Amino acid sequence: MRKRRRDSAQDESEVNLTPMLDVVFIMLIFFIVTASFVKESGFEISRPSAATATKKEKGNILIAITAKNTIWIDRRQVDPRALRANIERLYAENPSGSVVIQADKESKNALLVEVMDAAKLAGVKSVSIAADIID
Repeated sequence: MRKRRRDSAQDESEVNLTPMLDVVFIMLIFFIVTASFVKESGFEISRPSAATATKKEKGNILIAITAKNTIWIDRRQVDPRALRANIERLYAENPSGSVVIQADKESKNALLVEVMDAAKLAGVKSVSIAADIID
């Protein structure tokens, strides 16, 4: 009989971790979902200024063209020959999205036209070029 009393006392002193684990998993899911909304091209660009530039709230596919004429999408360098395939893949994930090209002041104009052409051939309807707004 003594043994049964000890077992029941041990059972009562255990802590139920299930509610705490539920809260931890919910917080983890929250942080994963909110972190996925931050989109960056992966490179710091010195954009040209424009008097008629307007702020665009939503640009789902950000493409950066650096001063050294390299193309970056989602923090990784992309070969110009694989550009269209990358844009098609990203556009398939969000068909209502748009492309925003962030071209450096020192980049070649021909590369900008090539990126715009690849975006149009990938089926993207809205292609924009980023510029700094003149105050």
